[in-house]
Amino acid sequence: MRSFILFTVVAFLIDQISKYVVIHAMELARIRSIDVLPPLLNFRYGENRGINFGLFGGGSEASRWILIALALLICTAVTIWLMRSAQPRLAQISGGLLVGGAMANVLDRLIYGYVLDFLNMSCCTIKNPFVFNVADIFIFAGALGLILFSGDGKTAPRRPRKKPK
Repeated sequence: MRSFILFTVVAFLIDQISKYVVIHAMELARIRSIDVLPPLLNFRYGENRGINFGLFGGGSEASRWILIALALLICTAVTIWLMRSAQPRLAQISGGLLVGGAMANVLDRLIYGYVLDFLNMSCCTIKNPFVFNVADIFIFAGALGLILFSGDGKTAPRRPRKKPK
């Protein structure tokens, strides 16, 4: 469980620090666009009021609170599941990445009313119009890791020790 907690905190902090540095310190919110390694990596200011890629982003106050509640419900379910089952370390780490990223986006919704996004990646003459953030990377990696690395959740049966003769 220690790995889960550590990676939850690390993912949360990395996301929040990256948003502060890029959006506030580098003033992306004001200048709206910074080409870092064009076209592969660009910073583009975005306010995501929906789920991934702005889907269901009507921007209503009710949808904001529904998305917060849904994220908290999923984080709680993943945490309880990992606490109650014997999962390998990579599954614990994956769960931590997922929960840390989701909680970072929840904090954004609580503070700003939307999730701050700033990463934009394009390649091979395909211009990607979508922006995302570091938390989204952690959420995706964590979900994929849980699929790949979670076990059946049962502890291995212990063999009775043989008594010395």
